[in-house]
Amino acid sequence: MRSPNLTSTTSQNFTTVLLQAVSAYRGEGGDRPPAAAVVNALLQAEKAAKQQRLTYPFASLLGQWRLCFATGTRDRKKRGGIVLGRGFYVPKFAAAHISFSATSDPALDRGEIGNQVKLGPVLLKLTGPAKYLGKKNLLAFDFTQMQISLFSRVVYNQQIRGGKTQTEDFYNQAIAKLPFFAFFLITEDFIAARGRGGGLAIWIRERV
Repeated sequence: MRSPNLTSTTSQNFTTVLLQAVSAYRGEGGDRPPAAAVVNALLQAEKAAKQQRLTYPFASLLGQWRLCFATGTRDRKKRGGIVLGRGFYVPKFAAAHISFSATSDPALDRGEIGNQVKLGPVLLKLTGPAKYLGKKNLLAFDFTQMQISLFSRVVYNQQIRGGKTQTEDFYNQAIAKLPFFAFFLITEDFIAARGRGGGLAIWIRERV
């Protein structure tokens, strides 16, 4: 794995902004940087990752992460490019998490993705297979199982979108046909990626 070069002024700038955003969101002190500054820092980090040809192993993604910041997109395309949304810090009352786990053989770069959102007593969780392309830091996935819990009690747990059959076919599908995250910054404390739709996001590691 090649680590990002943090010696340049530009790298120091975007790293400082992102670390400040993560620290403030966790309540560890300091003010949250403006959303526009965070979006700009993410774009700088993405550019640096491409220039330095950074690669990260699948193992660096394993664990549970809480969504901290996201942009979404205003339009799919405009003059050939993606138009990012303004960006926003995810409200604390809407706890959204993403998780990654490996198969019995992590070297295969295959595993499971989990995506859950909790609003009050209601918890919605989607899970499914995932595969990682290390040379591109790209994780493709599909959701094949849905679970809904109310006051920590599971009230719905069913396969969706073909379930087991879809999971078995997943590894034979082209990346272009699957949703994915293209990660451009992975640290011990947070990860950042661009989704297939063009939006940017930051997740922070969930501490036990």
